[in-house]
Amino acid sequence: MTNPPALSARLRGLDGSTDGWSVFLRARAMIAAGTKVTELTIGEHDIGTDPAILAAMDAAARGGHTGYAAVPGTDTLRTAVAARVSARTGVPTGRDNVLITPGAQAALFAAHMAALDPGDRALMIDPYYTTYPGTIAAAGGVPVAVPTRSRDGFRPDPATLAEHAAGAASLLINTPNNPTGGLYERATLEGIARVVTEHGLWLISDEVYDTQVWDGAHLSPRALPGMAGRTLVMGSMSKSHAMTGSRIGWLVGPEPVIARLTDLATATNYGVPGFIQDAAEFALAQGTGFEAEIAAPFLRRRALALDILANRPGLRLLPARAAMYLMLDIRPTGLSGLAFADRLLDERRIAVMPGEAFGTSAAGHLRIAMTVEDGGFAAALEEIAEFARSLS
Repeated sequence: MTNPPALSARLRGLDGSTDGWSVFLRARAMIAAGTKVTELTIGEHDIGTDPAILAAMDAAARGGHTGYAAVPGTDTLRTAVAARVSARTGVPTGRDNVLITPGAQAALFAAHMAALDPGDRALMIDPYYTTYPGTIAAAGGVPVAVPTRSRDGFRPDPATLAEHAAGAASLLINTPNNPTGGLYERATLEGIARVVTEHGLWLISDEVYDTQVWDGAHLSPRALPGMAGRTLVMGSMSKSHAMTGSRIGWLVGPEPVIARLTDLATATNYGVPGFIQDAAEFALAQGTGFEAEIAAPFLRRRALALDILANRPGLRLLPARAAMYLMLDIRPTGLSGLAFADRLLDERRIAVMPGEAFGTSAAGHLRIAMTVEDGGFAAALEEIAEFARSLS
């Protein structure tokens, strides 16, 4: 028997390691075996998609919108997304600036396909969401992590960005931020804009948590002077409307880029099911009040965390300004984030994500998802604080 042909170098180069996810995988195995574990790992709402949205999806499917849908998205959904973006950012946005994608992850891939030629360096801020390096590599790029510091709230420093920018093609940022719960203020974004403009980079902005802001206000870098023509923005229904499994998102950018990415979508996913698009359109029509209801549990749990974790020995809560996550600095315990998380799971049956899952800058930290009901969340925080005290 002859050997099969080799896989492509592109596919072989994808990093499938799960080192940082070992705690999550162990927790899931324990739960499957019948052990009770409090999961504070992934960013999944503890509520399902609203029944009214599901009813709209069902009605659209039963009404016949189950055939091929327009590849860039239905005209009505693209128009609705454009109106939402215009209202939230102040940047005039039309239907032709919007590509509907199977979730923000597909938009992330599409943006890098637009920005990168094979072998191009693509910058990303460390710590970063776990799919970023693999997505860049899948698009043919070389991921380059730009370090940040815990004491600065993991905000990117323009001087450090500039040191890495020579010869790069793109910069990926995420505000509001996963995993840190941070929010980039205008001064930070203006510094980023200067760097990408001076070095001729595309700016790719992941803004899927734009409805989850607790302290301050979200500013899209696309709204800064001169940035609309070099910025690609990802959005999604997953976090704002608890529609994670529906896989419905978008990419916003200059019209010529969106037109070319429609060609890419035709050659890859061939669009998003029409009945899901109709449900997303219905969900957007519910307005900002509905989005605030979806975000409200995380605002409550943030308040609980600020109270419970204040002045606790062995840990430091970083400013929790946005998103459904908390970032804890546990370096005073002398343990790495992974070691702490492993012991917390074994000894207290609480699962959190070690900072090492998100790059090197967050080593010695934990990411805690605020995704269990309030009472259980408060009890878990008390346990974590007590565990940190016992170690320190």
